[in-house]
Amino acid sequence: MAGKKQPRFLITNDDGIYAPGIWVLAENLKQVGKVVIVAPDREQSAIGTAITLHQPLRLKEIEPLVKGVKAYSVEGTPSDSIILALQLLLRNKVDMVFSGINEGANLGDDVLLSGTVGGAMQGYLHGLPAVAISVNAWENVHFEAAAILGVILARKLLSSPPSVNIAKKRILLNVNLPNLPVGGIRGIEITHLAGRSYFDLIKKGHDGKRDYYWIVRGTPLWEVEEGTDAKVVQDGRISITPIHSDLSLRENNELLYSVSSEIFRELRDAGR
Repeated sequence: MAGKKQPRFLITNDDGIYAPGIWVLAENLKQVGKVVIVAPDREQSAIGTAITLHQPLRLKEIEPLVKGVKAYSVEGTPSDSIILALQLLLRNKVDMVFSGINEGANLGDDVLLSGTVGGAMQGYLHGLPAVAISVNAWENVHFEAAAILGVILARKLLSSPPSVNIAKKRILLNVNLPNLPVGGIRGIEITHLAGRSYFDLIKKGHDGKRDYYWIVRGTPLWEVEEGTDAKVVQDGRISITPIHSDLSLRENNELLYSVSSEIFRELRDAGR
């Protein structure tokens, strides 16, 4: 990207604006472009794509932890942060959106709950290339490989002319890394989402006046089949999963076509 106008990167996360991963990513991305962080003022894990509609949002510029990076905290979700950034702060003068680096993997079906993926999804819905990056650890996290990978992906996706015409397309990548230093990672693979089976646990308590309930995430049992993100990360490799907003399950279409006329007939008869 030498000799060209520097791209502008927008970064959010769901771990909160002072989480270390977002600053490691910003430090690396500023090598290749201008970086603006707009992120929740506190942890927003498992918030998914939630948008705040029934209460006001508050936005505050903060002192950045990385020199040369503008940073804003939002009393809201990752999706709120991206919407405020794109439509108010930066007025769509953004080339690429990153979400992360998240502490803990976002694999398989959990992408539907992930605030990290939810923030990247907002960039995607605004027509931008977007990347969610997570590391499979909650302690002693190796952020370096994820940050370097972020820079490489930025260069590849925004290269001119691109090797594939990606810069003009919206694209959403969910990237998960094993918690290893760069030299310990065994490879990289394009994957699909793993299935998982677990049930959330519900704990009951009493505050002296009434009962309350606390939902606790259960331990996931991933379907670690070949080609899935869970399997690849388990094997010490990087998983890159292209995802999109079309949740249609076309393999069931033929079955539904066969019964749709029957469903409509019963509906019409019931309304007579």
